[in-house]
Amino acid sequence: MTGTSGLRSGRVPVRTVDDEPPFDLPGTGPGSPPSRSPGRSSGRSPGRPSGRRSLRARLLLSISATLAAVCAAMALTTVLVQRAYLLGNLDDRVTDAAEHSLGGAALHPELDRDLTFLGERGHPAGMLAARLDAHGGVLAAALVDEDAPPRNLTAAQSAALAHLAADGSPHTRSVPGLGAYRVTALEADGVRVLAGLPMDDVQDLIGRLVRVESGVAAAGLTAAGCVCAVVVRRQLRPLGRVAATAVAVSHAPLGRGEDTALTRVPERDTDPGSETGQVGAALNRMIDHVESSRAERRRSEERMRHSEERMRRFLADASHELRTPLASIAGYAELMNRGTDRGGEPLLAWRRVSVESARMTGLVEDLLLLARLDEGRPLQSAEVDLAALVAEAVWDARAAGDGHDWQLELRLGAPAVVVGDEARLHQVVANLLANARTHTPAGTTVVVTVETTAGAREASCVVRVRDDGPGIPSDLLPSVFERFTRGDASRSRAAGTAGGSGLGLAVAAAITTAHGGRIDVHSEPGRTEFTVELPIAADAVTAAAESGPRGIGDGDAEDVVRPDGARRADRPAGQVVRTEG
Repeated sequence: MTGTSGLRSGRVPVRTVDDEPPFDLPGTGPGSPPSRSPGRSSGRSPGRPSGRRSLRARLLLSISATLAAVCAAMALTTVLVQRAYLLGNLDDRVTDAAEHSLGGAALHPELDRDLTFLGERGHPAGMLAARLDAHGGVLAAALVDEDAPPRNLTAAQSAALAHLAADGSPHTRSVPGLGAYRVTALEADGVRVLAGLPMDDVQDLIGRLVRVESGVAAAGLTAAGCVCAVVVRRQLRPLGRVAATAVAVSHAPLGRGEDTALTRVPERDTDPGSETGQVGAALNRMIDHVESSRAERRRSEERMRHSEERMRRFLADASHELRTPLASIAGYAELMNRGTDRGGEPLLAWRRVSVESARMTGLVEDLLLLARLDEGRPLQSAEVDLAALVAEAVWDARAAGDGHDWQLELRLGAPAVVVGDEARLHQVVANLLANARTHTPAGTTVVVTVETTAGAREASCVVRVRDDGPGIPSDLLPSVFERFTRGDASRSRAAGTAGGSGLGLAVAAAITTAHGGRIDVHSEPGRTEFTVELPIAADAVTAAAESGPRGIGDGDAEDVVRPDGARRADRPAGQVVRTEG
């Protein structure tokens, strides 16, 4: 059903694809109110149907009205042209009859009432003729009958022919009892004659033509209306499917956070070559934007929840790490306040207070450092010889953990000079070495490698810390650089060593990132390797480019930094410096 019969109570009826949605109002589905102008009421009562028509009805009415106007114009043109043609032929015949009558009347000009020329042959049946005076009055008039002598016209009939100018122009006169006649008057040598022929044949032919054209037009309009209704219905089906998709999307629970897939317009209804396809494609793009926004919102919520969880875990871990030394300090301070007769206890308590204070101080300094790096505060900037820095760190690690086998390997293709904060870079290497020392058993071999590469566009210095310990569990690898991440449960410690706070690798990662570098880890049972990559200073890159590349084992001599800080010249590149544990 088309039109507005489906609209009640200001609601938009929702139909399936086969029912053809009426496209009456821009609502989104059942229950949605009709659109109104701001500040104005529609003025319709709930039970009153809307004055709008469906798109299909409007198209059919427009097409039907256009076809009817075209058919009417064509029929009218045909009738007028045919009537003009028939009247032209009739006027020619009337003129010939008038000339013929004028010639007969001119034989007896003195007889102004003489109509004997009508008895001659050649006059068509139904023709009427009259003799006129100088003022156009009818002196005598007669009608030619078939197979009968001419019959005089009555006074009323003659009066209908009076006052006609004798200029040869055709006129239409209605003669009582005889019907419409096409008449003309001619004059020659003072003789005036009127002649006329009936218009019945022309009127009958025009009437039949009008009736035939009206029937044909009615049949054609009916057929065209049916065809247009089918075509419009079929052409509007894609628009109906697009509307049904829009209604389905409008009913989707977007605001409740449910992960439901939105309905899409079928591929066949997204052809950019048609207007409906453009609407369908635009609706699909809008749905894509909605789903991408929903996905981004879910990811943002997940990140927020993860951030909140990390913050809660961070606060809990920080509180625990700070509470432990504070509790120890408070306990030993209480012990010192009580006093004791044993002379060794106050000294032991004082030492424990110093140790716990140092532990708490280190924890607070690491937290402050991470906070400053998170805020993007600049670090000190100077050229740092990374090879010497790593050698010193290895020497310090060897002194702290003599139960491990420490090795230093230099593979310098260019000067290992970087721009940064020397103290913080030393802290990065020291944290990596402390991590290897703390979480691997005695006898583990730790190899520290310094590599430099120089090229036309980029140059970097890479520090690798590799050990052959038990490795990092795979479930811990994704979060190994997060704060307060510990590997105590998966990596054994040497007896008597203190557990770390879980900030060492987080500090190393933050410092490396602040220097424009990157840090990575790869671990498997028997091999764990941390990699720190930093950009080489521009001056070092220029010097390396001028001197040319150098590789391992190419016979060039270079300084090799030993773990004890000494330098020994004339060592080939790639020399391994081992410190015995």
